[in-house]
Amino acid sequence: MLLIRFAMGFSLFETLVLAGVLLWWADRVAGARLLAAFLVGFGLWVVGNELPNWWGPAAEPVAMKLVSLAPFISTFFFHFCVVFCRVPLGRLGIAAAYALGAVASLAALAGQPGHLVWRDPVGWIFIAGRLGWLASIAWIVLGIAGVVVLLRGLAQARPPARQQIAAVTASCVWGLLCLSGYGLVLLALPVFPFPLLLLPLYPVLLVYGILRWGVFVANAWAGRALVWTLLLAVGLGIVGLMPLLLPFESRWLSGLAVAAGCLALSGPVRRFVQRLIYPGGSASAADLQAWREALLPAESLPELGTLAGQLLGRRLGTPVEVVFDASTDATLPRLNCRPAPWRVELQGWSAAPPGQRHVAELFGALVLEAAMRVEQAQQLASRERERQLQARLAELGALAATVAHDIRNPLNIISMAVATAPGDTRREVAEQVDRIAHLTRDLLDYAKPWKLNAAPADVAALAQAVARRQPDVALGPGLQQALTAELDARRVEQALTNLVENARTASGGAVLIDADADATNLRLHVCDNGPGVPESLRERLFEPFASRSPGGTGLGLAIVARVMTAHGGTAALTERPGWRTCFTLSFPHAQHPA
Repeated sequence: MLLIRFAMGFSLFETLVLAGVLLWWADRVAGARLLAAFLVGFGLWVVGNELPNWWGPAAEPVAMKLVSLAPFISTFFFHFCVVFCRVPLGRLGIAAAYALGAVASLAALAGQPGHLVWRDPVGWIFIAGRLGWLASIAWIVLGIAGVVVLLRGLAQARPPARQQIAAVTASCVWGLLCLSGYGLVLLALPVFPFPLLLLPLYPVLLVYGILRWGVFVANAWAGRALVWTLLLAVGLGIVGLMPLLLPFESRWLSGLAVAAGCLALSGPVRRFVQRLIYPGGSASAADLQAWREALLPAESLPELGTLAGQLLGRRLGTPVEVVFDASTDATLPRLNCRPAPWRVELQGWSAAPPGQRHVAELFGALVLEAAMRVEQAQQLASRERERQLQARLAELGALAATVAHDIRNPLNIISMAVATAPGDTRREVAEQVDRIAHLTRDLLDYAKPWKLNAAPADVAALAQAVARRQPDVALGPGLQQALTAELDARRVEQALTNLVENARTASGGAVLIDADADATNLRLHVCDNGPGVPESLRERLFEPFASRSPGGTGLGLAIVARVMTAHGGTAALTERPGWRTCFTLSFPHAQHPA
């Protein structure tokens, strides 16, 4: 009986402490205040059950009223499950749950829910009457509803929320197992109600399952608080066992035993807590080889970061971020890999023990090795693409030069041959000859080697000059002030002219040129309300001859892309509110004077 009294008393103590912890970190967990209210109510229920054993049967009226609050206390648990799992139940469903709990508790408080009987080895215990059974049914219904909400959230959630919900669900199962000890007593079975001795672990499991991923992995003091709580439990356990071990009472020996026990167990308890928060604290050669092979399929740094985070998180049992040259703010444990030269930094690991930090450092070395491999592969691929591009450009340049040389004389002969033809014929021939000459010029321009003549230039003035030469071209507010950048003004004007001509041909109406700038980039936008770009062309839009507008050569956008590449910038098809099609030229390292 002494062990059961100790288990119930310690359950009350730690329940109130953990409720305070939840309120302290309420901003980190959805529904934390509701769970704290449930834990306080659980503590009141424990007091109601234990009060007759502490003060005798005379405390029955007060104890009965506390036990009668069980249905309303369960409502807090149900409401917490709804908020924690983000189930869209609505105010009506929550109000119905509170109404059920309140009506059942008020009915039990107004009448006689049961009476006390003595049952060894528990002592005084409540036997429910008719009102008590009604209150118990409401309590069970609300508890089952909360578990159903948890199971639904578990099926729909993703890590780490899934791990939190699974831990809360497991703690509920543990709580039901503990309360089954009362069933053994009520049925008068000749079995010691040992499940009641496990009750102190129920609130610990419940709160730990919620706070571990939100608090413990990022807060060293939270882990230390858990160590102190467990050591306090050890001390109270020793105090409770001393009367059974000694034939006489001695406070000095009890204090010495508590001090010696806590000192001897402080190391094991600390290591136990560390394993709870950061499991998986060692790595073998086989582990390292398996990780190295698992990282091989990554072909880009973002893909490598995602894969590495999954591998390390699975090993440590907690979400881990692996990022490349990111900010120093980390809410989860993070491996931040920085290039030039490659190095790894551990962020958010202040509460991790040496074993887990060592595993993270070993894993970080493998990630750096994989990152350098990915970077080298990307550089080789980029150089190969550049080599192939230059080879194609050289072939295209030789072809364009040959075509231009061989076609110039025939074009002159054709032009002279139609000199005496009717006017319509001469105009048609002149238009076609001009198209062929335009194509030849574009081919030569695209294929020949370029040398930029970069100098500080006002991009706004360039855009205004292009707009003056083209009808129906409007300038946006971003071009009402000077926008200075280091560029080849002739080439940029050529790119803008190509985009404006394409936009006017596509839309047959108004075209907008606008700009915006920040500390590192200047962007020019050319927008129209034409039919838009077909989805099938978007990926190869800037390749030669990928798209040909009526009367065009198929090289306009390719030349635009080459102009921007030569400037170290980009040309892209973008979206802008109010316009169906928009092309954006982005120049790096721009200056935007005030």
